[in-house]
Amino acid sequence: MTTTHRRAFGGVTAAALAITLAACSTSGGNGAGGSGGGDGVDPADLEDNMVGAMEDYDVGTTFEATEPIELPLLYRDHPNYPLQEDWMFFQELEENQNVTFDITSVPLSDWTQRRSVLVGAGDAPDIMPITYAGDETQFVASGTILPISDYVEYMPNFQQKVEEWGLQEEIDQNRQADGKYYMIPGLHEQPKPQYSIVIRQDLFEEAGITEDPETWDEFAEQLQTVMDAHPELDYGFSDRWNLNGPMEATLQAAAPNFGTNAGWGYGDGLTWQPESEEFVYTGAMDEYRSLLEYFHGLVESGVMDPESVSQEDDPAIAKFTNGQSAAIGGNDQEILTYRQNFEDAGVDAELRLITVPAGPAGNISGTTRTESGLMFASSAAESENFVAMLQFVDWLYYSDEGLEFAKWGVEGETYNVGDDGTRTLVENIDINGLNPGAPEALNTDYGFHNGVFMPAHGSTVDLVESMLRPEVIEFIDAMNQKEPAVIPPPIPFEEMEREEASLHQQSLQDHVMQNTAQFILGQRSFDEWDQYVTELEGQNMQQYVDMANEAYQRGFSEEE
Repeated sequence: MTTTHRRAFGGVTAAALAITLAACSTSGGNGAGGSGGGDGVDPADLEDNMVGAMEDYDVGTTFEATEPIELPLLYRDHPNYPLQEDWMFFQELEENQNVTFDITSVPLSDWTQRRSVLVGAGDAPDIMPITYAGDETQFVASGTILPISDYVEYMPNFQQKVEEWGLQEEIDQNRQADGKYYMIPGLHEQPKPQYSIVIRQDLFEEAGITEDPETWDEFAEQLQTVMDAHPELDYGFSDRWNLNGPMEATLQAAAPNFGTNAGWGYGDGLTWQPESEEFVYTGAMDEYRSLLEYFHGLVESGVMDPESVSQEDDPAIAKFTNGQSAAIGGNDQEILTYRQNFEDAGVDAELRLITVPAGPAGNISGTTRTESGLMFASSAAESENFVAMLQFVDWLYYSDEGLEFAKWGVEGETYNVGDDGTRTLVENIDINGLNPGAPEALNTDYGFHNGVFMPAHGSTVDLVESMLRPEVIEFIDAMNQKEPAVIPPPIPFEEMEREEASLHQQSLQDHVMQNTAQFILGQRSFDEWDQYVTELEGQNMQQYVDMANEAYQRGFSEEE
């Protein structure tokens, strides 16, 4: 396998960066022929873009280019599995799909900034994985990315899954003012929740607690009970993940049960109210206040470490490992790290990822069925291989066969399938602790199970669960018994609106995150909540909300 590698340039001057980002900071568009998508190629006129494409490609068809093609790819290079050009993954695609890549490799630490510079300058490779919903918005108006919704007719597996799994509403969330969408997400047959609280189950059981808490109030009571039974604990709960705001993972998981959004799920700061059919500002909601009052209560009662809202991950993990706390934020992968830490420390600890408790708003899961996906440079539509590119992406990212290949590798080489259909890794290969102690890793040594090429981790329930431990399947099943959160409609801001909205959004969010920590810690009294809301109003909160509702109403009216 010969893959061409181009390292994205390591630095640009501050002035050049500012100019480039300013050029691509707007979004929206005014119609199919307006600024939103550039001129591009008419989807009905692709005769010159068929080189390598299959005439009979459809659902169930294994993609194989009719002649060798090389596809430009922006690659996120993860330090846990550094890019290797001789990976079996690349070799198999060259041999069986007739596909190689011209790779522009960008380190994970620089991913977002480098991508912005490349896209803004019009130099981005055609295919850009690891794109989250909203990442594309800043580039829409510049015409440097492709309105991929114009071309999904060439992606039958994507279309089939959206239709059969009822995902159109989620896809429509990504539509811009011109009615088009510029990214396609990874798709799940059912939600795959990951984040909750990891507890020292052994300490909880020694305190007489054998069941997960049904509500957040019950969780608070359990923390107190555990601390009473184990006076050596400094706190029942000491949390982590504070990079861009306090307790981002835990607040995101808890918020739907309080009727709001928070943490990583704070998003644009707008919460949809289906009863009134309008957006309100999240950080000013009574429900957001209720969420903060709950976690302030944990701090005030002494069961939650005040440093939970600010500490880096390593100190929080160390407190958990050292027996200073009995609970920490976690997910189905981090719990393995915690277990290894206890094993290395010689501590016999039993850990459990609890089901997210219910709250005042009900028993709700905010997990969606879409995740990171792809966007395409507008230059892709000019390529003679454009249709073949779409077919290949559709096969690798959305067909059951391609997803299994990206996740498990090659049957007989990296995994085997038993008579009952169960997949097992060969004994010398590990991933996710399936073969502990194996000398090789499926991602590091072979290139499979790589987030660049496997955004949905399998997509179908069968493939998603094929690598999951029984405890993780149990957690997902329990979480999926919860009521799903309401899916908000899109807010199709036009170009100038997006610029203004982005400014309001950032200043408001900065104020909310600062005060979220202060309210939780008690550094600011809830008696000052009305004053805090007035401060948000002084930062154009109502103007921002009105803009969003006007954009929604305009888009809704046009849809009708």
